[in-house]
Amino acid sequence: MATNRKKLPDFFSEGGIDPVESATGKQQPLTEDNDTSSAKDAKTGMSTKKKAGFYLSKRILERFTLKFHELKLAGIPIDNKSTLLELALAFALDDLDKGGNSRVLQRLRS
Repeated sequence: MATNRKKLPDFFSEGGIDPVESATGKQQPLTEDNDTSSAKDAKTGMSTKKKAGFYLSKRILERFTLKFHELKLAGIPIDNKSTLLELALAFALDDLDKGGNSRVLQRLRS
């Protein structure tokens, strides 16, 4: 009888189903390659980040990639594109919190 059974995913958990965890039966270890923030679950030490899927225009994606490489060449200590995107998104959300003075909100209304 097998004693090393895979843990079944919790379909009703708050965080949803992690495809890697579902396929392997275990959580992915936290490494510097897949997590650049200090956001970790206190219990497991695992990253609290989730993979997100969004569609971007080709022009924005090319501009983003170019800017990422320009920053790397300039010696800016940026680990990966996810870090840059997370910072840019946080900046945009902070701007939206300004209400009527938000440049992002003004752009959406035009």
